[in-house]
This record gives sequence, structure tokens and C-alpha cells, in this order.
Amino acid sequence: MTMLWATIVVIGVLVFIHELGHYLAARSVGIRVDRFSIGFPPRLLSFISIKDGWKFKVFFYRKDSGGKYVWGPVVEKVLKKEGRAGSNTEYCVALVPLGGYVKMAGIIDESLDTEIRHAPDEFMSKSPWKQVWVMSAGVIMNILLAYFLYTGLAWKMGIPEAKPDPVVSQLVDGMPAQAAGLEPGDRIVAINGEPVETWAEMAKKIHALPEKTITITWERENQTFEKTLKTAYQVSMNEGRMDTLGAIGIYPNFDYRPIGPIEALGAGLKSTVNSFGMIFTSVRLLITGGASIKELGGPIAVAQIAGETAKAGWLPLLGFIAFFSVNLAFLNILPIPGLDGGHILITLIQAIIRRELTVKARMVIQQIGMALLLLLMITVIVNDIGRLFTD
Repeated sequence: MTMLWATIVVIGVLVFIHELGHYLAARSVGIRVDRFSIGFPPRLLSFISIKDGWKFKVFFYRKDSGGKYVWGPVVEKVLKKEGRAGSNTEYCVALVPLGGYVKMAGIIDESLDTEIRHAPDEFMSKSPWKQVWVMSAGVIMNILLAYFLYTGLAWKMGIPEAKPDPVVSQLVDGMPAQAAGLEPGDRIVAINGEPVETWAEMAKKIHALPEKTITITWERENQTFEKTLKTAYQVSMNEGRMDTLGAIGIYPNFDYRPIGPIEALGAGLKSTVNSFGMIFTSVRLLITGGASIKELGGPIAVAQIAGETAKAGWLPLLGFIAFFSVNLAFLNILPIPGLDGGHILITLIQAIIRRELTVKARMVIQQIGMALLLLLMITVIVNDIGRLFTD
């Protein structure tokens, strides 16, 4: 149950913020918005902005004139509010809670709608830079959300500072340290036979040896243990740049240093930049073969992580939302047709060649993009299912 509500919260917040960015940007440059949807069809609830009020609808199965059950409105009411101009925008909550969209007038998008009249309030009638602004606004909102959450978490919790002693506080499931038999409270005294006296000294030796065999020595209740293991790796900041570091899956004891709002702003920016750095490094590892495409996670993996972080409390869940928001921003800005970055790429191409691509050409581009996205979705879902049966 925790996994279900946590997933709905994570996806709902991120989708709403992303689509709100597109909506506000479109309205700011005079583009008509036909529909703002949280979730994908069929619709469940619908509010339509009309003159002097709102039209409210509830959708479910009902009999049509031929006696067949079809999905359609089962409740329709008009909520009066005199003096409202009405934009005719439909705001709806749909059945499939895995995304959302803003349907703007005069744009060839995932719906492959070809009805473009080049009216003044249509997307294609606006200048290229206004189009780029509208299509990038969702990504901008996701970045701002991540920055806001990271800043708030830093202000609330403070800056974590590891205690100097090389004493294990927590172990990561499935990592080498747990497999080797280390336990919370163990004090690491040597790496490869070289004594270590501080956590920083010990971490530096392990970080320098990703996916290498090392010998680790530790003390527990006046007894000494020694084990040879192979390190894993993690992508993290190292001396001001992203790097692949050795890791064995242990955490130190932390103290949290309280900070003020000004320092929190800087900490939030640093965390946001670090999140992008981790994504860039992960992509580089995928391209160079340092990581496998089998490691990519899909909706099931997201749901599992959301559930686990929710069990740890609201603060860890907010941290996950911030990191996932950065991931969503990065994915959407990629120049792939069907994504925001693909729309921006087409707009820039048209600006360079000083003419619009034909409707047929843009539809073909969109279809290719959707096919690529479908292939990616199938890949990550297969990975998710594989992990369910192997974990």
C-alpha cells in the first residue's frame, strides 16, 4: 500500500509541475490551451472553463443510444460564476496515472493532430523563440522544483558531516561489505594491509579502486576480522568533478550542522548540479560500455524506490522527488521527437531553414520518435520484470 500511494504522489507531483510549466508558458505568449490533463485517457473528471462559469463532468461506462456500454459522461453540471470570460480550456484527471499532457492549439504532438489553421492563438503562429520558451518551460519547472526541494531539505536537516572515526553506521543491501560480513558498529582499521585512522583516509583508498579486489580489516568487540572482496562502483563528485569511485556499501555516522536560509540556497544549487552530474556520468558509462542498459529502471523500479523511501519518512521521499525531477528534466530535454527536446529541435531546424516543415514530414518525425520511446519503455519494463524474478 505504501508503494502505491508513494508512487502516485511522486508521479502526480512531477507531472503536474512539468505540465503546469507548459501551460503557464503557453498562456504567457497567447497560445490557446485546449486541455490540461493529469493522467492519460480515458478521462475520469473534467472541468471546462466556459463563459459565466464552469462545466463539470464525471465519466464512466454508460449505455449509448444503441444499448451498448461506452465510456462517456455520466454526470454533467454547470457551475455558475457570473462575469467569468471563460477560456474553453478543459482541465481533467484521467484514468492512467503515468503521465499527463497539455494540448495546445496548432501543434503536431503525440496526438498527431493535423488541424492547424495558423490562427493567432495557435502554437505554429508564434515566433520560434516563443515556441522554444513554451516547450522548455516544463523542464525549467522540474529543475526549479528540484532546487526548491533540495534547498528546503538542506535548511530543515542541515549539512551532513561524517564523523571522523572509520566506524560503520549502516550497510547497503547486496553490496560487498554486507556480503563480507561487516556489521554496524565495526571499526575498519586497514585497507590492503595499510592502517587507516579516519573515515576520510579509509574512503580515499576505497574510492581509488572501483571494481578491484581489496583486503579489508576491521575490529568488533576486541576481535579482529579480515576479508578479501571485490569493490563495486558509484558515480559521485570527486575533487569538483563527477567520477566513478570504488564503493563497498557502508555509511559513516553523521552529524548535521544547522545552516541558515542563505547557505541553504547554495546547498540546494550544489545538490541540483550534482544530480545532473550523476545523470551525465551514467549516460557516459552507458555509451562507453562502463554500464549495461540492463541497469536502466522503469516504472516498476520507480515504484519500488518510491515505496522504500516513503517507509523511511517524508524527508527521504522529498529527496527522491527532487532527484527524480532532475531525471525527468534531463530525459525531456533530449532531442528525441515526442519529447520536449524533439519539439525544440524541430523549431530550431525550421528557424534555420526559414520555412516550416510539411505536416507530413513532422508527422513522420513524431512517429519515429514515438517508436523510439516505445522501444525504450519496453526495454526498461523488461529490465524491471527481470529484476523482480532475480532479486
